[in-house]
Amino acid sequence: MSTSRTRWRAPLRVGLAVAGAAALALVTSGIAEAHVTAQPGVATKGSYAKIAFRVPTESATAGTVKLEVTLPTDHPIPSVLTTPMPGWTATTTKAALNPPVETDDGKVTEAVRTITWTAQPGVRLGPGQFADFEVNLGALPDNTDSLVMPAVQTYDDGKVVNWDQTQTPGGPEPEHPAPTLRLVDGSDASGGAHDVAAAGHTMAHSAGPDTASSEGAASTGGVDNTARWLGGIGLILGALGLGLGGGAALRGRRAGRNS
Repeated sequence: MSTSRTRWRAPLRVGLAVAGAAALALVTSGIAEAHVTAQPGVATKGSYAKIAFRVPTESATAGTVKLEVTLPTDHPIPSVLTTPMPGWTATTTKAALNPPVETDDGKVTEAVRTITWTAQPGVRLGPGQFADFEVNLGALPDNTDSLVMPAVQTYDDGKVVNWDQTQTPGGPEPEHPAPTLRLVDGSDASGGAHDVAAAGHTMAHSAGPDTASSEGAASTGGVDNTARWLGGIGLILGALGLGLGGGAALRGRRAGRNS
């Protein structure tokens, strides 16, 4: 009897181990691939657009407490407005434009160069959470196809991550890509926006206390659609692993009886 049990227990353990490892690999890969991005990733040339800088906390122990975004000087944006965000303070710095930019409201001699969001005391984005830092930008330039806006993410343990690498066309994605906004003509804008929405990038965010953290700090967060998708695959693989293990166990029992 003991020999029969040993025969079917071993395959069952192997099936569970394989399913667990596969699910863990999928979930952790989704976390590792999270980046600071501009959402949605497309806007119309010459328009005013609301853009959100989506910031995930990738650390397993620390929380995000500061974000600094640098706007391009070669294609300055005359108007930059931030959206109030509970628990965070937004500040901007300006730089002189040479030459000045002509707008419908007249000549603009300076424009916002950096936007910085700083968490108030007791506030952070905890591990596994994200938030959207929204701005209204305009008028967007009509003489370029993209805006690269490097970002600096600061954690409450002192770690600083620079999201400032540009991707070479046709090349692999860098480790820390800079948030990039693709600019399209008006006729292409609806299609581009539809593609972004279909890819699952339009997600809601919430703000509230981080009751799960030991510090009891407030934070904002959510779950990315990609993580949900990966989690679903992990569950499916887990079920398959259980099925394989169960089948192996059944065969082991029969073999034991026959012997």
